[in-house]
Amino acid sequence: MTPRSPLIGAEALRALLASAAPPIVLDCSFDLADSSAGERSYGEGHLPHAQYLHLDRDLSGPKTGSNGRHPPPGRAQCAEWMGRLGIAPEREVVVCDRQAGMFAVRAWWVLRWMGHTRVALLDGGLAAWLQAGGSLTAQIDRVAPAAPYPAAPPAMPTLDAQQVLARLGTLRVIDARAPERYRGDVEPLDAVAGHIPGALNRFFKDNLQSDGRFKPAAQLRSEFETLWAEAPGTVVVNQCGSGVTACHNLLAMEVAGLGTTALYPGSWSEWSSDASRPMARR
Repeated sequence: MTPRSPLIGAEALRALLASAAPPIVLDCSFDLADSSAGERSYGEGHLPHAQYLHLDRDLSGPKTGSNGRHPPPGRAQCAEWMGRLGIAPEREVVVCDRQAGMFAVRAWWVLRWMGHTRVALLDGGLAAWLQAGGSLTAQIDRVAPAAPYPAAPPAMPTLDAQQVLARLGTLRVIDARAPERYRGDVEPLDAVAGHIPGALNRFFKDNLQSDGRFKPAAQLRSEFETLWAEAPGTVVVNQCGSGVTACHNLLAMEVAGLGTTALYPGSWSEWSSDASRPMARR
């Protein structure tokens, strides 16, 4: 793994964990329908030495009713848990989950946003780890804490609702939700169905092969560039329901060599909370 790699394979991770300088592994497994399920599954079995990060407690901030279901965490909050887990600027970090990156991408993005470049997602998640001959353990290790992570300006671009609204028609807004949610046919999580006007749909699961690993870079690039042909503007902003799976598309675009794109963290759950904002269905 290099500081610029957004992905690491299971075999490469096994070698690193056996080395003299193993990475810190963070298990981010979660279930939107049962917020304790991921932590329970972690307790039943996880990668050796892995620590657990909770989407609500660690990777999200307080909800106000108008800032979305998973608002970004505060930077001081992140600096505290990063230090508690031993994450210092020079340490390699690998994030993983049981959902092919669906939730671990949020941790990848948060760490990058905090300025930590030495982080990668385990490609294929725990399934790929087991397929490569890796084992799981129920033992939870104590870690040597570090100081709170050093303060730095946000290192990943974001747009808020006002900025997205002001630039509608000139942004390439990419919606990572399932097609039926994007169209507004169903909405199991938010109060209003639909999407941001002009947004294009790229379901995050379309980034994956049948085994749960990411598609090759060239294929991803071709598929994303198909969206560019349909959209005006040059600035890309990724969104989803609550700013979590949008990070999957953001990471996939880095794999594809398309650079680092912006995130609208509040996403549809924030956007749709204000009836004065335009909304579309189709």
